[in-house]
Amino acid sequence: MKIGVFAVLYGGLSLPDMLEKVKSFGLSTVEIGCGGFPGKAHCDPEVLLADPKKLDEFKRAFQDAGVEISALSVHGNALHPNPEIARSFHEDWRNACRLAEKLGISIINTFSGCPGDSENSKYPNWVTCSWPTDFLEILKWQWEEKIIPYWQEESKFALDHGVDKIAFEMHPGFAVYNVDTLLKLREAVGETIGANFDPSHLVWQGVQPVAAIRELGKHNAIFHFHAKDTHVDPFNTAVNGVLDTKEYDRLPERSWLFRSVGYGNDYKYWKDIVSELRLVGYDYVLSIEHEDALASIDEGFGKAVKFLQEVILDEPMPKAWWVD
Repeated sequence: MKIGVFAVLYGGLSLPDMLEKVKSFGLSTVEIGCGGFPGKAHCDPEVLLADPKKLDEFKRAFQDAGVEISALSVHGNALHPNPEIARSFHEDWRNACRLAEKLGISIINTFSGCPGDSENSKYPNWVTCSWPTDFLEILKWQWEEKIIPYWQEESKFALDHGVDKIAFEMHPGFAVYNVDTLLKLREAVGETIGANFDPSHLVWQGVQPVAAIRELGKHNAIFHFHAKDTHVDPFNTAVNGVLDTKEYDRLPERSWLFRSVGYGNDYKYWKDIVSELRLVGYDYVLSIEHEDALASIDEGFGKAVKFLQEVILDEPMPKAWWVD
């Protein structure tokens, strides 16, 4: 198991400077944003696919730096009811698949997307309750007419380009937001569907990450991991619960905040997560995603690296030598 970083936090740096920055923290693995919400600061697939020379330069930057790519990330909403918005996200997704083939990368992190409530919708409609029963009708239409058909087709496209792991971040606001919805899509589409497991979005929903890891592990459905924490404010939550639409800069008023790892939950909490990951067979990258509004980029990222260095188990699992 090793520590990496979702490199979009250094989107203001050139690719070579970003790689040197990451190395200065003692890391050699990065997750690269290449479209959708993460943007294309370090990687524009359309440009790289159209120019073999630029593609070679891109590859060589990583080789020269001694840094590997853990996954490409193209989080978006290709199911958006606005056709222009959907088309843009869809093209970003497909270009990411085409680029992954050129780079020999088999994992792409993304969102499931969220449709509207009908063909006449203007905005996505995220359903969170089953009554009145109108909501169940919306869910049925979304899954049967939009979500499942889209990802059945895109799973085939991904496989045609060597991408056999479509790693969904289980994110509220999208169709796949917890273990149940992820496994629902996996059952309908196939084993290309799995998780980019990000505890931060699960914690505030009341999910215990260790329990979620164990359940997904039964299906070999954890493909990638985001190391990000969440602090649930006990006072604001006691008054308003966990559903919170306040802007992220209204920090004292929110029910929960994204934090650097260790600032939402302690060492024992994260050691249990790492141990459970290893128990279910995930021994890949913990990719730090820094979105802590209380800490600067360098400080928040640096604190996360130091914290995880105390948490990870980076040597191979031993045989039970003590029972021989």
